Amino acid sequence: MGKTIKIISWNVNGIRAQVGKDFYGTVARLDPDILCIQETKAQPETMPDLTKSLTGYDLYLNSAAQKGYSGTAVLSKLKPLSHSINTGTVEHDQEGRIITLEFDTFYLVNAYVPNSGQELKRLDYRKEWDEHLVAYLRKLDSQKPLIFTGDLNVAHEPIDLARPDENYNKTAGYTQVEIDGFNNFLGLGLVDTYRKLNGDRIQYSYWSMRFRAREKNLGWRIDYSLVSERLMPRVKDAFILDQVMGSDHCPVGIVVEQ
Repeated sequence: MGKTIKIISWNVNGIRAQVGKDFYGTVARLDPDILCIQETKAQPETMPDLTKSLTGYDLYLNSAAQKGYSGTAVLSKLKPLSHSINTGTVEHDQEGRIITLEFDTFYLVNAYVPNSGQELKRLDYRKEWDEHLVAYLRKLDSQKPLIFTGDLNVAHEPIDLARPDENYNKTAGYTQVEIDGFNNFLGLGLVDTYRKLNGDRIQYSYWSMRFRAREKNLGWRIDYSLVSERLMPRVKDAFILDQVMGSDHCPVGIVVEQ
């Protein structure tokens, strides 16, 4: 096997809180070449100087207009050819949810997909957002292969959550609208790397903070690494690091041959 790169995605549920929970030690132990972070809840002026403690990385940041809300970041040891934030549509670019890095042989898109909210109040917006994102990803994929990773806020199949029957069409993250949105990502020719390489293995990447859900493993798999089908032969591993604590999500990732 040739040289590989490890790409990890982690919804940290607040980067400043995470820094107080051995974030730097965790990242040092995981040693990703690229770390995609969601839900930073930080503006540029309140973002910790991650590169001071994590040497060798460059930081790319996209903050929400609303302080203390949403937001994404990427730490990368690899120098991209270019990087951009958002997708170029004002109505969908206020919450700091997309960072794109272009490398020689692929685009990397780090996404924090909107949650449909309590009582599914944002489900209509979520459907629009997914449709807009599909168009954005299609355009990138026409130029070079994609690695699309992040908190996609949807359990795709019953195997991807502990209690599918109780949640179907009732709970954000497991409605048919959201499942259809995920199917549209797959319809672009993207592959769910974890499911492809791990078969029917049951692992989750998110647990509610309530009802001792993590202790009971009443979880959801809503964090993903999807890749263009033509890139899949280079994916050597896809994993969920469900022993890593500190957030209501755990890191997920892939190892890709360069």
